[in-house]
Formats: sequence, structure tokens, C-alpha cells
Amino acid sequence: MKNNNRFILGGLATAALTGCGGQPEPPRRPMNILYIMTDDHTSQMMSCYDGRYASTPNLDRIAEEGVRFTNSFVANSLSGPSRACMLTGKHSHKNGFYDNTTCVFDGSQQTFPKLLRKAGYETAIVGKWHLESLPTGFDHWEILPGQGDYYNPDFIRQTGDTVRCEGYITNIITDKSIEWLEHGRDPEKPFCLVVHHKAQHRNWMADTCDLALFEDRTFPVPETFYDDYEGRPAAAAQEMSIASNHDMDPIYDLKMRQPGRKSRLSDAYEAMIGRMNPEQRAAWDRFYEPIAADFYARNPQGRELAEWKFTRYMRDYLKTLKSLDDNVGRLLDYLEESGLAGNTLVVYTSDQGFYMGEHGWFDKRFMYEESLRTPLVMRMPGGAKGQIAEMVQNIDYAPTFLELAGAPVPEDIQGRSLLPLLRGGHPEDWRESIYYHFYEYPAEHMVKRHYGVRDERWKLIHFYDDIDVWELYDLEADPRELHNLFGNPAYAAEQERMMKELVKLQTQYDDTAAMEKNASYDRKR
Repeated sequence: MKNNNRFILGGLATAALTGCGGQPEPPRRPMNILYIMTDDHTSQMMSCYDGRYASTPNLDRIAEEGVRFTNSFVANSLSGPSRACMLTGKHSHKNGFYDNTTCVFDGSQQTFPKLLRKAGYETAIVGKWHLESLPTGFDHWEILPGQGDYYNPDFIRQTGDTVRCEGYITNIITDKSIEWLEHGRDPEKPFCLVVHHKAQHRNWMADTCDLALFEDRTFPVPETFYDDYEGRPAAAAQEMSIASNHDMDPIYDLKMRQPGRKSRLSDAYEAMIGRMNPEQRAAWDRFYEPIAADFYARNPQGRELAEWKFTRYMRDYLKTLKSLDDNVGRLLDYLEESGLAGNTLVVYTSDQGFYMGEHGWFDKRFMYEESLRTPLVMRMPGGAKGQIAEMVQNIDYAPTFLELAGAPVPEDIQGRSLLPLLRGGHPEDWRESIYYHFYEYPAEHMVKRHYGVRDERWKLIHFYDDIDVWELYDLEADPRELHNLFGNPAYAAEQERMMKELVKLQTQYDDTAAMEKNASYDRKR
């Protein structure tokens, strides 16, 4: 047996004092961490947040047995940058990974897996990485190249080779995660396992066993589906419209393939289905070919086309989500059956939110609520239960895990540990606002660069560079963010207060480049 004395000061229960009869209690083992993160899963499609569309019983299990954060936000609503914020506990301008098109993550920098290893943890990551460089700080890793593929995906292994795995991606990531828990880790050490799923990322390719699900479902379009973007030129300039065949490609996104038909992204779709084995491809074609034939025969236009695309999008998203929820259930069941559940913090979240037709959109990127918000549920043995309303961000995960492990939290980490909240506390000095900065422009979907601040009621945004537009929203009176109040004299006091709050956070987080762009504020008000 290995000496476990190094754990006496680790974890939640540092060494206990004395037990009955004055006998010292044995030191308790530090708590394990299972961190599950999906891609583009939004709270509108998680039933413990919103019961209109989805049923996610296994994800809801975590909330029912633990806590659900009702004000969880990201610092940069884009896959790679969000992951970098999570790993480092720092905003994008500090961790150096701003966007998915120009950046490579600097693996030599400080990350929470490296710090957990110093505290005696064994660390592993399985699934999506999407940071261009290879992982560092993990004892074990097996990652998808780039975005990965839903069918028969490739994995890059620590040995340097890339191998193709037969099957469906969500099942495979779960299989590999359980395999590491069962046979790959050192049972003498506490562990931190990071499980990063490709789902729910575009283009929502369901497992063949789930293809026929939800075909009887219809969905009312969101109230803002036909938004005209009045007074919001940045919102009007995006390229993430469901109605647009350029933005939401009928072949790539909705699988409306027919021989001889081409579209902007049809070649990419052909490559995806070309990975399928004969059995998978037969099931796929058997399902989608009749739908495509009917679609092209009817040739819907205008609003009929937009709403048909919305329905197909929603159905495919739900099918992919069904597999995800089932596989989260497999992981939770494994923890129970193996006896690990009683000493494992379980975290489920997404790398950002997503638009499910709100404002007529799919995708994310904007600081508007649907992509700024992200689901976050946690189950900590002995911890709090119920809802947590404090404002939290994905920069908070790193300090949370470090404090849980009994490891020091470096001063340069910009997030704040959620452990006091998980223990049922409500610190009086908790943050009253959050900061956001999005950088990827020009790029896919063409969302303008912007930064901003949000508090419990108000939001101030500055779109900059090729545009110079400020927006102010009263989220209580206008939760759908349709009415830009910036420059309205009736709201001058709130506008000035939010500007001061923005500068305060930019100063706190040392985003000096953004502060220089604030100069346009005086010209605009």
C-alpha cells in the first residue's frame, strides 16, 4: 500500500480532530472530482431549467441531489476560449486564447489540473479539447482532433498516435471515461476526471438507435423568432439565421441530402457521413432520404421554410441530447455501483449557452442571455441542496476544485471558489456583476467583437472595431433584449452606473485594451 499521509491536509475534510472517546479519527480522503462538460448545451434544453422542450432525467438527478445554479454565465461564449477560461480560472485576455481561428493554447501556463497534481490528485481528460495544442497537466488524456466526429471518431492518444474508434461519439467518450475509472487510475489517489463531450455541437447527428425519436413533436417558434433587430445593428449583421440557407445549411445542418444537390457545406456533410460503416449508413439513409425527398418536392419558401427548418433543428437537437443524457446516467450509475458517489463532487455544465430559435438564431457568441447563460448543476456529498442564485462564471471552476482539494489558490486566478455556496453559505461580499468579452471576428457567423457588464437587472454592451455601438438593456422590463435603451435620457443614471461598473471590472481583471475602447462612450451618450 502507498503512503497516504500526503492527503492529511487535502480536501474538504482536512484531518479530523477527535472521535468518540478522544481517539483521533483517521484522515479523510480528499474528494474526487468528476467534471462533465458538453458543447453548446443550453439551459432552455435541460428540463430542470425549462420544461417546455426537453426531458433530461439524468442531468436533473444531479440537480435534485445537489444544487442548480440559476445565474451561471460564461466569460466568452465560444468553445475554445470557454475551455481556456475553465482550465485557467482567468479571462481570455489573461490566458491568451481569445478565439478559435487564430489562437493556440499555451500549455506551459498554470492550469488547475497541474495544481491538482501537485496536491496529490490523479488527473485525466477524455473527449473534446479544441485548444490546438496538446493537453498538459493530465496523467491521462485521450482527445478528439478539432471538433471531432459523431460517427467512428478519431482520438489522439498520449502515445502520439491517432486511432479511429468504431461507434457513436457520446457512447465512446463515456466508455473510455468509465474504463479509466475502473482500470486506468491509481486507486490510492483522489482523482479529477474531465469528461468533455462533442454533443450538443452542430450538426446534431443522433445515434442510429435514436433517429426516429421526436418525429411527432412540433414546437411553437419563440416570440422573438421574427425579430427585426430594430435599434441593434450588430444583431442584424450576424450570419446565424435559421431562415437563411447560407447560415443554416439544409444539407449540412438538416441532412437534406440528394444526389447532385450542392450547398455551401455539402462537401463537409459528405465527409461526415462517409465515415459511417455500412450498417450505420443504411440506417441513416433509410431515415433521412424520405424526409429529403418530401422537402424538395414541397419546396417550402419564406416563413414556411424558416419554421420547417426550426422544427427539424429542434428534433435533431433533442435526439442528440437523449444520448447525452443516457450517457451521463451511465456515469452516475457507475459512481453509485463502485462506491465512489459518496466521495465525488459531480459537476455538469456546458461551454456556453445556445440559441434555440430566439431572435431567429442558432449558435452562440453574443452577450445576449441565451448564449451568455449556461446550465450548471453540482452534487457534493454532504453539501447544499436546492437553488443557488449568486452570479457565477466559468472562471470560478478552477479555484473551486483547488479549494476542494486543499490546494492553495494562486493570486492571479481571477475566478472565485464556489465552495462556500456549495456548503450552503451566502457570502455578503459575493460579486454583483460579471464581465464578458468576445473576440472572434471576422469568422463563421460574423458576430461583431464586443464586451460588456451584466448585473442582476441591467446589461451594458459595447460592439467595437468595424462598428461602434453601445447597448443598454433593462432585463427585468425587457428580458428578451429587444429595446436598446442606450442614449435614452430617461435611463441616463443607470447608463452611467453601469459604465462605472464596467470600468471597475475591466480594472479588476486588467483588460486594458478594452478600457481604451471605452473612449467612444462619451461621444455616444
